[in-house]
Formats: sequence, C-alpha cells, structure tokens
Amino acid sequence: MGKISPVSAKYIVHSTIHIEGVVDRPDVIGAIFGQTEGLLGADLELRELQRSGRIGRIEVKTETRSGKTVGEIIIPSSLDKAETAIVGAALETIQRIGPCNSRVKVEKIEDVRVSKRTFVIERAKELLKELASNVLPDSQEITDEVAQSVRMMEVTEYGKDRLPAGPAVDESDEIIVVEGRADVLNLLKHGIKNCIALNGTNVPETIIELGNKKVITLFVDGDRGGDLIIKEVSATTEIDYVCKAPDGKEVEEITKKEIHKALRGRVAVEQVKMEESRHGEEDTRKYPSRHTPPPARPQPPVKQLAPQEQELKQEADVPVSTLSKAQKDAFKQMLEDLIGTRGAYILDQKLNILGKVPTIELASTLKSLKSVFAVIFDGTVTSDIITIAERTNIQYIVSMSSKVKPGTSKVEILTSNSF
Repeated sequence: MGKISPVSAKYIVHSTIHIEGVVDRPDVIGAIFGQTEGLLGADLELRELQRSGRIGRIEVKTETRSGKTVGEIIIPSSLDKAETAIVGAALETIQRIGPCNSRVKVEKIEDVRVSKRTFVIERAKELLKELASNVLPDSQEITDEVAQSVRMMEVTEYGKDRLPAGPAVDESDEIIVVEGRADVLNLLKHGIKNCIALNGTNVPETIIELGNKKVITLFVDGDRGGDLIIKEVSATTEIDYVCKAPDGKEVEEITKKEIHKALRGRVAVEQVKMEESRHGEEDTRKYPSRHTPPPARPQPPVKQLAPQEQELKQEADVPVSTLSKAQKDAFKQMLEDLIGTRGAYILDQKLNILGKVPTIELASTLKSLKSVFAVIFDGTVTSDIITIAERTNIQYIVSMSSKVKPGTSKVEILTSNSF
C-alpha cells in the first residue's frame, strides 16, 4: 500500500479508461502495475515509487454500462513535473485489461499547489472583508450615527390624539402631514422636523385644527392608497399643497434627494381637485347614466361682425358688453396682481382661482383641463393659446397684450387697454 496521502502530493494525474467488456476494479489496478513494469526503468517503477512514498494510493472508479466498463484513474504524485508526466504517459500504453481491449486517456495533470493557492487567495479576500467590516468607524461615521440617533429620539406625541410628530410642529408656520410614524422617522432622519402623521385612515381632530391655523402640505405614498388619502383629507381638512413619493415607493423608504424633489414639486390642492373633476367628467362621458342626463356645457357668446365692421376694426381691444362691471373689476385686479410674476390664473364660472401656473406651462396645462371659464396671465396672447382655448371652450383670455385681433375668435380677448 502507498505511504503518501493526497494531501502531501504536489501533482494529481487524472485519467479516464474505456474497456470493451466487464472487469472489476482489482483487474484495472493489476493491469496498471503489470503492464508498466520494466517500462520506465528501475527509478520510475510504480511499485518502488509507492513503497518510497513518491506515488500515492492509486484510486480507480469503474462503472459498467451496456456490457462495457468506463471509469477514472487518479494517481497522486510527489515527483517533479517531468517524472509525473512520464508516469501519466505510461498509463496510456495499457491496451488490455483481462481479456478485454481497453483505452486509457490522461485528461489532465493537476498542480495541487495551484489549487491551494487559489483557495488561499479566495479565503484571504473573505478574511479581509470581515476585517474591514469590523474596524473602527471614522469620525464622520460616528457623527452621522450619533446625529441619527438624536433625530430618532426627537419623535414626540402631539395633540389630544397623541400623533407622532417632529419637535418643530408648534413653532413652524408650515407643516408636512404624512401617513404614519415610519414616515415621520424618515423625514426626521433627513432633517425635516415640522412633520406630523395621520396615524390611520380617519382624519384626526388635531389635523383639522392645524389645518385652520397653518399651511399644510400633504405628503403621501406613490400608490393608489396615497390617492385615496388625498381625497379623504382634502374633503375634511383645509390643506394647501399636495405632493407624492415617486411611483411605487413609500415615504418611509425614499432617500433625502427624493424627499426634497417631491416637496419642490408640490402642487396646490385646487389643482388636484380640478384634475379629479376632469377625470370624473371623462368617466361620465365614457359611462353615461341612463337616469341622469349629462350636464349641458355652457356655450360662450359668439359675436357676429359684419364684413365692414371687421375691416374697420382696429388693433385695440373692443369693450365686451357681456361682462358685468364686477367681473371686469375682478379681471383687472387679478391682472395687476400678476404683473411681473410671469404667472397665470385659471378661473371657473364663479371667478374662483382653480390654480396658478407659470406662463411657459400655460399651453400644456390648458390641454389637460376642462370646464375653465377664463384665463388671466402676465404675457402676450398668441394664436396657439387661442386655438387651445377654443378647443376647451374657454370664454375669456385676459393678458397684458395680444398678437391676435380681438373679434377673430369666439374666445373674448381682453388686454390691459380694455380696462
């Protein structure tokens, strides 16, 4: 038996064997020793190499398939490269095992030290990774960890409903209303302290009272549940602005950059209600009720001008007889308020301001809105705005100046000269 173990070997010879018949494992081992005897000289005699421990125990694995035997021969060696290669080549001279023809093929000679070296490198990487994760943090990491723990401790209970809130709710003129305690913790983590949670689906009395005293921004998750909360809170509480987390994300999991981006993009609650009204009208047109007739859309008055009047018409605006004095005064006051702001007011039939948008976004906003009575903006009326206004049945456009002749459209155009 061999005196060397595979652990102390430097090389391992991997060979495959194919035998045209059925033989046993001892037959293969006997053939290896018998047919290589005297082939390589006394120094490379397999029996002597095994006795001296330079060749390890020869492992043979065989399997019989359809009357034929296949298997694997593994020989560990502590010889040098050249001698190990000679021993491997000698195996391929075996042509018969017992009464059967056979074929031996050396697949590879494995350098055990390379395998060990690969193991050492991979294990060293793991150990270094563990060491790096357990080292002392730098001063900035310590500061961040302490600051975060302080923010976590700053969560208070506010009002008679004992709602989770930040420490700056009382002293701030503006507050942010979120859905739950986890949302408050995330905002505190990123330095926003004027936040308070609804802590449920029902609107607490504390939130209603705060809505009467402070400017409220409702900050909800970017999912269907967030839309439902907007509807419920806006119906029962005086809120001023609405903003949502990115689609599919919750306030408690978004990053500092996403929080500030969402707060910068907040919109007035009137604009949200207007969007809901528009969607409601679209649903009514798509699925009309058999019992409720669709509401009649008010048609703007259209002035019929004679050809002679059109030719004599000047660039200046003509007085609009359909406007009452109170309406003209209201339009004049709103236009004066907008001077220098480059903004636009969108009004309903009762002259209530549905929303305010930048002038550069006016055309795109009007395309998505319905039931708008008048638009007042700090800018110049163009043919593009008039075309959009006609499609959406807007009755009045009020601006500082106009590039479109009054009377050439069914939309009444008023400028600062009209007042």
